[in-house]
Amino acid sequence: MRVSSMPETGTTVSNPVIPGFYPDPSICRAGEDYYLACSSFEYFPGVPILHSRDLVHWTQIGNALDRPSQLRLPLDSPSSGGIYAPTLRHHDGRFWLIVTNVSSDGNLLFTATDPAGPWSEPIKLPGVPGIDPDLAWDGEGNCWCTVAGVGQVRLDPHTGETLGPDRRIWSGTPGAKAPEAPHLYRIGDYWYLLIAEGGTERCHGVSIARGRTPDGPFEPCPANPILTHRGTEHPIQNTGHADLVQGPDGSWWMVLLGVRPGGGTPGWHVLGRETFLAPVDWVDGWPVVGELSLEAPAPPWPLQPGAATPVRDDFDLSELAPHWLSLRDRPAEACTTKERPGWLTLGARGASLDDTDVTFVGRRQQHLSCRVRTLIDTAAGSGGLAVRLDEQHHYDIEAVDGEVRVRARIGPLDSVVASRPTPSGPVALRVEAVPLPVTDARTGPDTIVMGIEEQDGTFVELASLDGRYLSTEVAGGFTGRVIGMFASAGSVHFDWYDYEPLGR
Repeated sequence: MRVSSMPETGTTVSNPVIPGFYPDPSICRAGEDYYLACSSFEYFPGVPILHSRDLVHWTQIGNALDRPSQLRLPLDSPSSGGIYAPTLRHHDGRFWLIVTNVSSDGNLLFTATDPAGPWSEPIKLPGVPGIDPDLAWDGEGNCWCTVAGVGQVRLDPHTGETLGPDRRIWSGTPGAKAPEAPHLYRIGDYWYLLIAEGGTERCHGVSIARGRTPDGPFEPCPANPILTHRGTEHPIQNTGHADLVQGPDGSWWMVLLGVRPGGGTPGWHVLGRETFLAPVDWVDGWPVVGELSLEAPAPPWPLQPGAATPVRDDFDLSELAPHWLSLRDRPAEACTTKERPGWLTLGARGASLDDTDVTFVGRRQQHLSCRVRTLIDTAAGSGGLAVRLDEQHHYDIEAVDGEVRVRARIGPLDSVVASRPTPSGPVALRVEAVPLPVTDARTGPDTIVMGIEEQDGTFVELASLDGRYLSTEVAGGFTGRVIGMFASAGSVHFDWYDYEPLGR
């Protein structure tokens, strides 16, 4: 039997629906509203929460973990540590979020009546092993927590107490590594167990099994993996870590992570793992994933664009908007818009982006082509603008000691590649990401251009750097580029920050 939810509108929308470093999406619906949570790793605040009315246009409405008491990230915790793979669910009139903090507290559970916040203090889950925890409730009120592996334990979500031992319920496809990101659903007569496997690199995929009870036994889908782009030249790669949601019209949809590699061989992705959308059909009791492409079929309902992330921030508000990220924490004495009204003031801790405790405030690079500018006053310190992947992979343009310097940190190599004297007073710093056409197998994905703007608006380029060295394929890890402001000594002030998309 075939139950179709494939859209027939003939229109398309751009994929990814949430571009940039928004990985490991988990989605739920409450009425006609959709809410989505993503991993945040070493960044504070943690677990971005996004809202949509149409599955296509998403607005970040907050961060679930926005208080130090909720999110403990030691200053020496490594990049790509921290917060892994949340599951977001709406049940019994509340929103539930379960997540792993691999850098300190293990598995944690939070609740909220409003997904925009505030979220509760954490309920610790010492009896829940592993990572990638999921929550599902059966008709008798039992709460089942399934984790990467794939193991499962019953849980009292109000206290965090586990009810009985954990047990293995499925191991995924024989020969496929890393069965992870489990999500359990009751759909019709079956319980479906959706997982990712193959690792989160080019072999990533989505597989599914079903059983009559939430704890199995489970039979695998004969068509597994139901989604993968491994071994293809598809522009979307590393497809996996999916979650399912049903629309109010009865249609089914999948959100998942993927990457957009650029350049020649082997291909480099620089924005991190992004959130994509695909329709889902049901054939003989199994989900069949529809077209997943950069121009995706539009849902069969009116699209309702949400509020876009502002291009420019003049720092006129008392608190930073939810899309701003810091590293591991954000103490008020190191980051404030209240000291100098209309300016962001950063107080130095670490001396450079090499240090895990550097004072840094940035936003995700969400477009392959973009321009970022900021006006910095270094009369009482030094700092600048950086394109960051981790402590060992970043490009910086820094105003210090009467000059502007461009510095490249690539693994063990560290060099000032250009410098220029600057007049006294604030200086406008500029960074551009410029995608490159592929001319041979060695072509990198893009060029990072760094320089300053003169008072008359003239751009003075100081350096043009190969973007491949700020990619996951070079640096490793699980994050994407974040472009932001930093302080390296004393206090520095930023009058505004401007992020201008120049393409997709």
